[in-house]
Amino acid sequence: MTQDELKAEVGRAALQYVVAGEIVGVGTGSTVNKFIDALATIKDQIPGAVSSSVASTERLQALGIKVFDANEVTNLAVYIDGADEIDHQGYMVKGGGAALTREKIVASLAERFVCIADASKRVQTLGVFPLPVEVIPMAAAQIARHFAAKGGTATLRMKDGQPLVTDNGQHILDVTGLAIADPLAFETEVNQWAGVITVGVFAHQKAAVCLLGTEQGVETLEFA
Repeated sequence: MTQDELKAEVGRAALQYVVAGEIVGVGTGSTVNKFIDALATIKDQIPGAVSSSVASTERLQALGIKVFDANEVTNLAVYIDGADEIDHQGYMVKGGGAALTREKIVASLAERFVCIADASKRVQTLGVFPLPVEVIPMAAAQIARHFAAKGGTATLRMKDGQPLVTDNGQHILDVTGLAIADPLAFETEVNQWAGVITVGVFAHQKAAVCLLGTEQGVETLEFA
């Protein structure tokens, strides 16, 4: 089974966590795109979605699913999104698609985070995938120095020869060389650095469930 087929399988499997009559939180990325396509098959059962990115909003609307602004809702029953890495406790690294801040905002509204991913995303310790950090541009060099003190190397993410600009008008640093043994403490610390919008460690908004696409089918992991 190809990676694309695995993504489609977990996208369909995530439908069982969508609560009829409730607005659903929808993340960003290639695996989530498969979930959005599957969600369109039951769109008459939900009022709509809150989206974490412009790209997901456009895809949802193209399929006839109403998109609500996050400020229009007080809570969500579930948020469904992918991950760049997920460990054995449900802690994740996210932000490869540069939507980490909005993803974290929507996740904070949800009672339950359901992660959908292929098995290659499961790791023992977070940090193999470059860690995205959304930053205010004038602080980028200072934040890079903070990471260097931790043994990490921060690189400004580029697009078409220019610094990538997020949906929020900010820049992304991608940090390599880290082994994040205590994701909760790490997320808390980095988010306190001046100029950090948010770090791509999802520990305070960890997954409750992860649907992993494997060659044997969808494996369901539940986290306390």
